[in-house]
Amino acid sequence: MAAFSYRAIDIQGKVVKGSLEGDSERQVRGQLRSKKLKPISVESVQKKEKEQQATDNRLFAPRLKRKDLTLLTRQMSSLIQSGMPLVDALQGVAKQTRNPSVQGIVLQIRSRVLEGLSFAQALGEHPRSFDSMYRAMVNAGEQAGFLGPVLDRLAEYTETSQIAKQKLTSAMVYPMVLMFVCVAIVIGLMVLVVPQLVSVFERAKTELPWNTQFLIASSDFLKAYGIYVFGILVLAVFAFKRWLLIPKNLKKWHAIIIKLPIIGHIIVQSDTARFAGTVSMLIDSGVPLLQGLRISSKTMNNKVLSESSEAVAATVQEGSSLHRALDRAQVFPPLMVQMASSGELNGTLAEQLNYAARAQERELDMQISTALNILEPVTIIVMALVVGFIMYSILTPIFGMSDLL
Repeated sequence: MAAFSYRAIDIQGKVVKGSLEGDSERQVRGQLRSKKLKPISVESVQKKEKEQQATDNRLFAPRLKRKDLTLLTRQMSSLIQSGMPLVDALQGVAKQTRNPSVQGIVLQIRSRVLEGLSFAQALGEHPRSFDSMYRAMVNAGEQAGFLGPVLDRLAEYTETSQIAKQKLTSAMVYPMVLMFVCVAIVIGLMVLVVPQLVSVFERAKTELPWNTQFLIASSDFLKAYGIYVFGILVLAVFAFKRWLLIPKNLKKWHAIIIKLPIIGHIIVQSDTARFAGTVSMLIDSGVPLLQGLRISSKTMNNKVLSESSEAVAATVQEGSSLHRALDRAQVFPPLMVQMASSGELNGTLAEQLNYAARAQERELDMQISTALNILEPVTIIVMALVVGFIMYSILTPIFGMSDLL
């Protein structure tokens, strides 16, 4: 049986979407008619995904959302640990979700499992939704016979990642709104207020100070070429993203980023903490160390750090200890190197790496909070200086005219 996505009209005349399993499109249409639905279109989910992959663009790559992945993993963990067979658990998750795309993916995975593939192999047909780390843990859980606990650990990992991302997004909302409002005020003053005062200054025929002349020239430039400047900026951003699609260019950019004073340190802390936490989770789930290192290297967003972690895996494969390989890479924090050394000595590598990851995450939270707390007053001060300069440039010639009168 395969999964099919459909669009149909119900008895009230509304268009409904969903997914069903069947042997053919004709059988699925029959199922829809038995449910008093008039089918509009029925299409194989697998065929649709292949067409999407053929026309895929990396800038707009479709994938399962983080919140959907978290919910799906948690539901699968609960159902499997309750004793439900894998196929029935997938069927239950598909019925619970109201998102047609998620339902289609789950039913497609279920159909592949019914055909004889393992759960990890079925997940491998959706690499944009389930990354290599996710599939490796599922594969280890299947082979060891504890898929439920592994899925529970994965659910905790995805939930923690989602919460951290939401916290960072929420913390960035106020500074971004503040900056947007300040820029809007400055543009409004330059485009709407300043031009109205120019005629007054021209009639007075007084010599204007340099700051007022600069303000008027800036206002004229924005009125005449502002839309073109905005268009050039948009094109530059688009061109920069296309430039980053080339691997060597992306590596150059990432090398520049990690050398920046504050941002670089935050990125290194974030990526290395994710690396240590993932290695710890994989080892604890039964994945061999070497395989865990190679999988974890793919979870790092920075290309330079990812290649450094791959070099760590290669060094370990040559017979070196993990802590020596981490130290030789010269990008991992000293705490992680020390925890790895301690874990290798006493046989608690997974626990020590997990401790290092949690410690780095706590330090990262404090660094981000401090940076945001500094960003807010700095933004206010900078914009106050800009607005103050504009007002001073406007009022100076007005006061001069008053003195003459």
